[in-house]
Amino acid sequence: MKSLKLFGIMMLFASIIMVSCGKEDDKGTCADGIKNQDETDIDCGGVCTACLVGVQGKWKSFPVAPILATFADSIIAEFKANNTYTVNQWKGGTKTELIGTYTQTKSSVGSIYTIKLNQSSPTALTAEGIFEVAADKLSMKYEVAQTEPSIPNVTPPTPAGGFGSTSGGAFGQLNIQNYVSVK
Repeated sequence: MKSLKLFGIMMLFASIIMVSCGKEDDKGTCADGIKNQDETDIDCGGVCTACLVGVQGKWKSFPVAPILATFADSIIAEFKANNTYTVNQWKGGTKTELIGTYTQTKSSVGSIYTIKLNQSSPTALTAEGIFEVAADKLSMKYEVAQTEPSIPNVTPPTPAGGFGSTSGGAFGQLNIQNYVSVK
């Protein structure tokens, strides 16, 4: 009888451990595609890595915007949370790396942000423009224009003007870069 009680207590203890482990598994992970745990968005924030904001992340463009085709066949751009960026662009198999810092600000127009890029390498220049990341965060529209050193008759696009508003719309869709997210 004593061994039966001991066996019963051990079984009860084992059941409690199994149930508590089962509940632990239900808490989710940072890669389950679900906003759970204390995440602030799907699989980011809280116990997971910080959520990316705006342009932050790694993006690929192929083919490139027509206005850029003389400079690049494809582009991979990475915007880091510390406000630095690296753009690798290829033309005819030759790679060029652009490095700099950026600032981004959410505009009052839909989900469009403004962006200012301060390139430090291979040449120093400033570009300004707009971008919009899709709600699913898998694609982005991006349009910028060089502002320093200035180029005659070139002005950056604005959120109010929308995409295609570089130089008051003079370039139409030729300066709009389409990117897809790279994991």
